[in-house]
Amino acid sequence: MLAPVPRPPGSLAVRCSQALLAPRSRLSILALLLLSAAGLVLLYEPQRLLSSGWPQQTNGAGAVMLFGLAYGVCTAAFVPRPVLNLAAGALFGSAFGLTAAVAGTVLGAGISFTLGRFLGQDALRPFVRGRWLTAADGQLSRHGFRSMLAIRLFPGVPFAAANYCAAVSRMGYVPFLLATAIGTVPNTAAYVIAGAQAGSPGSPAFLISAGFIVLSGLGAAVVAWRKRHALRGTSGTRAATPDAAPALEREPVGTA
Repeated sequence: MLAPVPRPPGSLAVRCSQALLAPRSRLSILALLLLSAAGLVLLYEPQRLLSSGWPQQTNGAGAVMLFGLAYGVCTAAFVPRPVLNLAAGALFGSAFGLTAAVAGTVLGAGISFTLGRFLGQDALRPFVRGRWLTAADGQLSRHGFRSMLAIRLFPGVPFAAANYCAAVSRMGYVPFLLATAIGTVPNTAAYVIAGAQAGSPGSPAFLISAGFIVLSGLGAAVVAWRKRHALRGTSGTRAATPDAAPALEREPVGTA
């Protein structure tokens, strides 16, 4: 029996595998996955859970676990978390709804982080240039837990954007997931309680949760507005600084 002839290093199979593992190819796969997920969301409209409810044949702890799993997949596919949080409260009540929502949030963040880390990091790292991108990357890489906890507590930062920014940085899995689990509890709880008490909008629980949502949103808008003006002021000051230097150089030096 003849022994199999080994393929040369430059064979077609080797070249194809190298091409598929190239950073740009992996980034293209990530983009295709995200576009497909967004298309499925538009097709199946998971937000209909708010109107049609959960299937009656699934109930109990199994339903909570299944919802948490579906929640995680949906958040990775860019379904807005507030809609899912309201649905969690309306379907399972405050306690079980919050459990399912937080578990789904961590799962969805982990899925997005894994996809971004293995499919997008190598291709996107070279684009981390400029003062602000470099500073943000350094903050996430050196102070991962503290930075991600602040981002999760700040409701103005998009959930998916934070996931993929963290994936491109050098943050570890454990601080990312732990900060996500802790930092998303307040805002998630407010939406879940609002969904659970939607049938009695005059109840204290509903009013408190709705007030927290409104105040946190206004606070995020104010902080974002102040940050924007602060950045504009800093840019203007720095733009004027180079013009002042030549004037100082041209100033005549007095003689003794």
